[in-house]
Amino acid sequence: MKKGMTIQETLTEIMRQSNAKADYMVNLSNMHLETCDGTPVLRLLDENGLDRVEPLDILPTAHRQIGEFLNIPRKYYDKMLQENIGLLAENVNSWLGRSEGERMVRTIDGKARAFLSNRYRRIDNLDIARITLPIIEKMPGAIYESCQITDDAMYIKVVNPKLTAEVVPGDVVQAGVVISNSETGQGAVSIQPLIFRLVCTNGMTVNEAGTRRNHIGRINSSDENFLLYSQATIEADDRAFIMKIQDTVRAAVDEAQFARVLDKLRESKSKKLNTTDLPGVVKLASSSMGITDAESDGVLQRLIEGTDYTLYGLANAVTRHSQDVESYDRASKLEEIGYQIITMSPELFRRINNVTRMAA
Repeated sequence: MKKGMTIQETLTEIMRQSNAKADYMVNLSNMHLETCDGTPVLRLLDENGLDRVEPLDILPTAHRQIGEFLNIPRKYYDKMLQENIGLLAENVNSWLGRSEGERMVRTIDGKARAFLSNRYRRIDNLDIARITLPIIEKMPGAIYESCQITDDAMYIKVVNPKLTAEVVPGDVVQAGVVISNSETGQGAVSIQPLIFRLVCTNGMTVNEAGTRRNHIGRINSSDENFLLYSQATIEADDRAFIMKIQDTVRAAVDEAQFARVLDKLRESKSKKLNTTDLPGVVKLASSSMGITDAESDGVLQRLIEGTDYTLYGLANAVTRHSQDVESYDRASKLEEIGYQIITMSPELFRRINNVTRMAA
């Protein structure tokens, strides 16, 4: 599992960001992209063309969302951003001027970090921490194994040593839970079980059981409020959701749930890989699971180092390689893919294992 922040550092950053955030509901005709010292900035204007806030620097996710909303191809948008900001501003402003409606602009530290629908439901990291951490604190011996706050997401990964078992003799795993949330429209609130492997501190997210909540709510309007004030807590109509989150945190470290996952791990241990062409097997498995070519090379290296040429070994090679990638977001995604490999369909397993015959 990729190392991140401590839980104390995470909570400190959550509180800092809570005080540094602001959200605005803006009519598209009142947005304008300009350049300032060679850098693009987003201006939010009033009906008289005056700035309602200081011009905002634009973070990568907001850039991507602006391009997607205006149907500007990503490669072209990025090329203009890198080589001709004036042309980018001309394109963006032209299409904004032809668009109708409103968008939510989420900001932090004076920068635009997200460009979202007016139906976006704000469920912030502070909300999720307040709901889940009291439940975790009641778990005897619970360990915050890895936490992180990236530009797009919060992750809290907890291990409960009270639930420990062996997949095979000497290969010890423990149960845990992954809590994640995105404030920039890059994912739902998610509570999922975690398997932590002690031999190499791999983490594997069990992405078939858990609770998710998409950030979709009622339509917000700039007529009501330009500045969207922070919600002190999740509203009363979400109480059922709060209880479901808390129940899922408890269930993630439930003995019966842990036993079901263990059965799948042990079953994958009995599925032998075709060792006549391991690079071909890894390549085909990677392409089937959304693993990049560069990542596939790292997975192959970890598979060979681990000398476990089973489906279980392949999954652990993926989660072990996740510790080597730079992005914590991507590392967390690879931890999910590890479990997808464990639970891949018999048809897919036969296909990737017949790679030599297919090549012939």
